[in-house]
This record gives sequence, C-alpha cells and structure tokens, in this order.
Amino acid sequence: MHVDDQTYHRNGKTYRRALLRNSYRKNGKVHHDTIANLSMCSAEEIEAIKFALKNKKNLTALKIPQEKIQTRQGLSMGAVWLLYQLAKRLGIEKALGRLKEAKLALWMVIAAVIGSVSRLSATRLAQSHAACDILRLDGFCEDDLYGALDWLNENQNRIEDRLFKDRYKNKTPNLFLYDVTSSYFEGQKNELAAYGYNRDGKKGKKQIVIGLLTDDEGYPVSCEVFQGNTKDTQTFKSQVDKVAKRFGIEKVTFVGDRGMIKSAQISELSAEDYFITALTKPQIEKLLKEGIFQMQLFDKDICEVIEEGLRYVLRRNPIRAKEIQENRQSKLTAVKKLCAQKTQYLAEHPRAKVHVAKRQIKQLMAKVKIDKWSKVRVKGRSFRVEINETELKELEKLDGCYAIKTNLSAEEVTKETIHDRYKSLAEVEWAFRTMKTSLLHIRSIYVRKANRTRAHVFSIMLAYMIAFELRRLWHDIEFTIEEGIEELCSLCATDVIIGSLSVQTIPRPRENCQMLLEKAGITLPDAIPSRKATVFTRKKLVEERRS
Repeated sequence: MHVDDQTYHRNGKTYRRALLRNSYRKNGKVHHDTIANLSMCSAEEIEAIKFALKNKKNLTALKIPQEKIQTRQGLSMGAVWLLYQLAKRLGIEKALGRLKEAKLALWMVIAAVIGSVSRLSATRLAQSHAACDILRLDGFCEDDLYGALDWLNENQNRIEDRLFKDRYKNKTPNLFLYDVTSSYFEGQKNELAAYGYNRDGKKGKKQIVIGLLTDDEGYPVSCEVFQGNTKDTQTFKSQVDKVAKRFGIEKVTFVGDRGMIKSAQISELSAEDYFITALTKPQIEKLLKEGIFQMQLFDKDICEVIEEGLRYVLRRNPIRAKEIQENRQSKLTAVKKLCAQKTQYLAEHPRAKVHVAKRQIKQLMAKVKIDKWSKVRVKGRSFRVEINETELKELEKLDGCYAIKTNLSAEEVTKETIHDRYKSLAEVEWAFRTMKTSLLHIRSIYVRKANRTRAHVFSIMLAYMIAFELRRLWHDIEFTIEEGIEELCSLCATDVIIGSLSVQTIPRPRENCQMLLEKAGITLPDAIPSRKATVFTRKKLVEERRS
C-alpha cells in the first residue's frame, strides 16, 4: 500500500492528486486498487499517512503517546472482500455499472452468497460487514434495496447481454442447457404466484416457475420468471427467441429434459436449430411395439438407432436399474410391514373393522405406486400382499433404460457426445439445488410485485455465478462453499484510532482463511477506508426521526 501523490497543471493552475492505493501483480502485470482519495486532505495529513505507511511495522516511530492510540474490532470483511473481487473478475460489477442502484444490487448479490436473501436481512448484514467501505456505498435502509430491485428488473436484459459478451467474446457457445423449476410461496398476494405443478411437493401452495438457461458447462446465461401455472413446454419458445435475437446466435443446439422439448416445441425450431432431449417411458414402449427399438439394444454400452432423420441413443444404466429395483423392494417391504401391523391390531381388537384396515393398506399402496403390480388379500382378519409376477416383470424390463433423441447428424456429433451433452443437464439441476436449498435459498420471496419477484430471482442467478466459480476454485479442499464463507466471515478489520483519525487495518488471517483466499487467487489489502456510513433498518430510521 502506498500514497500515489502527483501534481498536474490545468489552465495555468497547479493541482495536487493524492490517492491511497494498493498495488499487486497478476499474470505478470502490475495492477492498482484505489482505496481512498486523499486529495481533499491537508498536506500535513497526507505526509502523516505516508509516514505511517513507511513505518507500519514499527508504529512506535510515530512518536505518539501510547494512550492516544486505540484499537477495536472492526467490521467483518473477509467474505465481502472475496465475493466482491470475484464479482469484479466475473464481470458482474462491470455489467451492473457504477450507479448507486447498481452498487446496492451488487450488495444484494453478495449478501445472498453469505446467507441473507431478504432486503431486511441484507440491511442488517451490512451493519456488521464492511459492505459500504468495500463497495463504496453511502448509508442505506431496506427501502433503498427495494428501489434497487426495481432498477435491476428494468436493466436485466442489458446486464445479461453485457455478461454474455464479456464471457464469450472469443468463442460464442452454440449449445445451451435449459430446464425449469418452481418455488412456492407461504403467502397469497404475489402478482406472479398461481397454483400449478409443484415440484417441491407442497400441496395447496401458490408458486412461480423459473427457467434457467446455461451454457454447456452449466454456467448461467439468463433466467426468466413465469406465472406459477405455466407449463414447462410453454417456456421453451421464449428461450429460443432469446438466444437467436438477443445473443445473435444463428445455429444453436438446445438440451432439455423429456418434459421440456416435445413435438410441438420441435416444430417451432428453425432449420438451423437442433435439439437433444429424452423420450418418456410410454414413448419408448410405443417404439418397441413398432419394432424401431429392440430390448437387446439397451445395454451398458451406448447404442444408436436412426429413423426418419432422427437419431436415438440408447443405453441401460445398471447402477440406476439396481437403485430402482431396491426402491421398489423397499416400498413393498413398507406395505408388508403395515399388513403385519394391521393383522396384529385386528387380533388384539375384536371390534375393529377389517374393511377400514384394508382401506388404509390400499391407500399406502397407491401412494407408493405399487398397486399396479400388487394387491392386498384378506383371509379372515389377516392381510397379505400378492404380487402379479407378469406385471412386475413387464415393469422391470425398462429399469435403468433411457433413449435420447436428437436431430443432429452423425457427421456433426458422435453418439457418445450426444449422450454426454444430455447428461450435462445435471449441472442445471445442481444450479437449482444451490439456488433453492443448499446455499442461496431463493425462498422465501418477501416481495409481492411482479417486477421485484423477477429481480429477486435474477439477483440469485448472479449470486449463483459467484457460487459456480467458488465451486471450481475450492473443488479440492475439504470446506464446502458454506463453510468457507462462514470461515471468512470471521475475518474482521481492526479499527486503529489515532486522535480524531480512524483507519481500518487488516490483520494477518488465520491459516484456513489464508488457504481459502489463496485458492481463490485473492489478496487482502493492508487496510480499507472507513466511510463511516450508517445503515439503518426502516424501523430504526423511523425511531430516529421521531426522537
């Protein structure tokens, strides 16, 4: 760290520019981060800072009586500094811009990775983290963050376009992964919330539908929020148009699951567009009956069938087949256990009704979906499960089997590549797990307006970009992303107060913190400026105004 002190002449006048800077070397080039502008300080103050930096390893050289120097624990800065530097590296800060709303939006993104996704919790988090000092923010309350959500929604397309151009300036991708998920609400007043197919298994809850578009590595490109009763297939056309019109890609391949890309969606594709999807089980059974497929083609090795310009890549996954069979057996065991319990209960309670116990057993069989190949038999006041072996064998023949469908020609891509590209959809599923449950917790959505709901989801997608990068950087360490962020949150600045002056110095981090920073390629500064910005919650702000 040093003071960049220069004078320059303009219109016959001499001006002095003094900047507190941190210099470091990256990829063989010297870079400078400006920590504070000291130009408004007096010459004596600037010289004092220079002298302090020169003698930072021996503060006694300052010749100031010990009682005038005070130190206290400052704000948490380790996690905020790491995430801010990653946001700069990924181009998120540049894409957002320098407006106050952009900085507040960036803070919501960083706060989401740390663990606070509501506006109120993000405000409270800023009271204990060096958000204002690192992001160069003035004081704010949660109302300012709601305003930033409005701004973020208005500028989502522009931000996504900037991020896309910045990431793919050398080579534009031509293969995209697309999938949808849903997120439910506890309340009833959200403008986009509606009853629909709830993937979270929450009956009676309104929801929104979220579509996520990524590149072939699973890195997010764009997200879109639909009303909760929107079908998966109805979201597909907007993604095709987005890639063609906004991102300017003429020849593109879409990868979607079996519920996403169907005949109607395929018919909407242009001659330059390609798709990779999977067949449903009824579709596979139909093609088996028509003789296009034969069961012996399903093997652990990848097989291919070409029919009417379409290619079908077939495989049986023995591990998945075993899992399905074990799952089916565990369901059967649960039903048999209930039969034994009801038989014992009827024996001990002569007045208990047999038909009531039988109804409860049949309800469980229907719930676990084994009623198609098994039945409950009653003999006196006892129960047993009878298995239809023919139906069971017919059901088991397709265990672990799947068929991938594409219009890509054999000259363009091999069957092994098609298989691998479809399997890449697991990256989108990992993204949804990260965004919804494991790290970012997109729920609960504490907004009602449609534009703020869309902005909230978009901010979570930006946060996932950082999480995606951390996953890559920290893949070979024992820390999870959550544990790493928690460890870095414990790294706090130290306030050094000398008379009326205050400087936030950064102590030497613990071994684990240093390792996490080194893995991410992040260097800590020696100090950060103290803006003395005040962050209020709305409740606190009202109380202050009343008093």
